[in-house]
Amino acid sequence: MRRRLTAALAALSLLALAGCATGVAAPSTSLPAAETLPALSELIPLDDPRSWEGPSTAILDDLRIEPIADAPRASLPTTVTSYDMAGETEVTIEDTSRVIAIDRAGSLAATVWALGLGDQLVGRDAATTFPGPHELPVVTGPGHTINSEAIIALAPTLVLTDGSIGPRDVVEQLRDVGITVVAVQNEPSFEGAAVLARDVAAVLGVPQVGDELATCIGADIQSAVAEIAEIAPTEPGDRVRMLFLYVRGSAGVYYLFGEESGADALIEAVGGVDVAGELGWAGMRPMTDEAMAAADPDLILVMTHGLESAGGAQGLIEEKPAIAVTAAGQKQRFVDMDDAQILSFGPRSADVLRALARAIYAPDLRERS
Repeated sequence: MRRRLTAALAALSLLALAGCATGVAAPSTSLPAAETLPALSELIPLDDPRSWEGPSTAILDDLRIEPIADAPRASLPTTVTSYDMAGETEVTIEDTSRVIAIDRAGSLAATVWALGLGDQLVGRDAATTFPGPHELPVVTGPGHTINSEAIIALAPTLVLTDGSIGPRDVVEQLRDVGITVVAVQNEPSFEGAAVLARDVAAVLGVPQVGDELATCIGADIQSAVAEIAEIAPTEPGDRVRMLFLYVRGSAGVYYLFGEESGADALIEAVGGVDVAGELGWAGMRPMTDEAMAAADPDLILVMTHGLESAGGAQGLIEEKPAIAVTAAGQKQRFVDMDDAQILSFGPRSADVLRALARAIYAPDLRERS
């Protein structure tokens, strides 16, 4: 199932290319200013979060990722298993001085940075937008496709990926010119974020640091879930029924995310009811009028740029009238979050949960006196 989901994510990326310009995206060298947002414990939650009307945006109050170690010394060479689409192969890594870590959500580069090895990154994917590597050259194009020329020009000693971007023949082209390529398994879940920390650390020759990071990620997520439980409804009938909708309006791409997509883990962690899980939906499925009507969510989670591509909340409802008859559509109850953050399971997972909880349970940010 995990490999099928990875392939589906890659296919979605390619579908989103329709109507887009070709070429590598220009690197973004500016970041929004950090916002000072109250802690969840300081907020007054809504009496009934299902009754709130209007869209809201989940915002990280700090975009930085703090390394757990300071340039740890790597023990090389090391041999690991690479999980390629063609099968599992053993790969020996001898040099990690110039690393490109690329995936659809930016989780790999975030993990490398959190391990304290950010200085070894020489390029980035379009989803890696946090302070530090955000000024590195971008090596992925529209739809998160790999640009082999851009990668080769940076002379990396190691390319780390997870199979969520491609095409596959481009990855093979990198190997053909002598670049070491390792594909790790990257499960879109909070447990997967901790496993990824250990796996990436093993590739880079710092396994002990990986254990420390995995423990830290797990503890921070547990803390965030406990904080959210204090402001979310406790009665099953009062919990917010949520659905994740992947939107690329300009390309006509609308997908519902179900179990094992990562959206189910997010919804459960923020105290919501995963409607797709209730209906037994797995992976991703094209949105149909019948499916949306059957789901009838109180709230729809979307990516920020995805919502913008559909013309905002009103534009999305006009484009897909089936949404208008749902509880979420009638109240325009959409919660959006930056595309590079909402499903980026990794070092910032706990902060993503806190940001979503603010937007869901206290969108007016009223603080306790």
